[in-house]
Amino acid sequence: MSIWEYANPKKFLTTSERVLPVLWVLAGVLCAVGLIWGFFFTPDDYRQGASVKIMFVHVPAAFIAINAWFMMLVASLIWVIRRHHVSALAAKAAAPVGVVMTLIALITGALWGHQIWGTWWVWDPRLTSFLVLFLFYLGYIALWSAIEDPDTAADLTSILCLVGSVFAVLSRYAVLFWNQGLHQGASLSLDKEENVADAFSTPLYVCMAGFGFLFLVLVLYRTGTEIRARRIRALMMRERMDA
Repeated sequence: MSIWEYANPKKFLTTSERVLPVLWVLAGVLCAVGLIWGFFFTPDDYRQGASVKIMFVHVPAAFIAINAWFMMLVASLIWVIRRHHVSALAAKAAAPVGVVMTLIALITGALWGHQIWGTWWVWDPRLTSFLVLFLFYLGYIALWSAIEDPDTAADLTSILCLVGSVFAVLSRYAVLFWNQGLHQGASLSLDKEENVADAFSTPLYVCMAGFGFLFLVLVLYRTGTEIRARRIRALMMRERMDA
């Protein structure tokens, strides 16, 4: 079975409708277990106190916000190279989810930063690049809405997605590029000195898995909605031409 079979809208809808209930359950269970475990069954940090538990929302949201853009980039490149409409619609469907995750990460980051730095915002390299990524998300969504022809919109948003990927990379690796930034390094790392304590890392992995499945569910659901909306528009145009 080839992955390109799912470029067929009917095949995509049939498969997604079959797997969505299972994915909903996985997303709900993992998010609930991870968040309850993280907020109620982990100790306070010896320096940050209870505020450290913001990480169980902030880190997964930031992880999805960045990787959602990369998923949009891959889908956009597939559209440009192979002209599969489902891939373009999947990129379009992922953008609102990505922008919400980015907003959650910015808000929780401000709350966490206020406790650590004593201010809601600093022009740290990672924070700044993350804010720019948020603006790219808004611009991407606005561009889809502003162009009536869907193929032209898909072409132009694909270019925007490619440009915005620079800031997605900067958001992920800004701490490594600019050592003077206030933002801490990655919460999860292969380096034991940088990685969070085991008491926090396990529920954090569960939260990240839950957010990942939630993102997948929302993208599949929204892509199906986009496919159906396009079919309705095509039928309406056909009726107008026949009238």
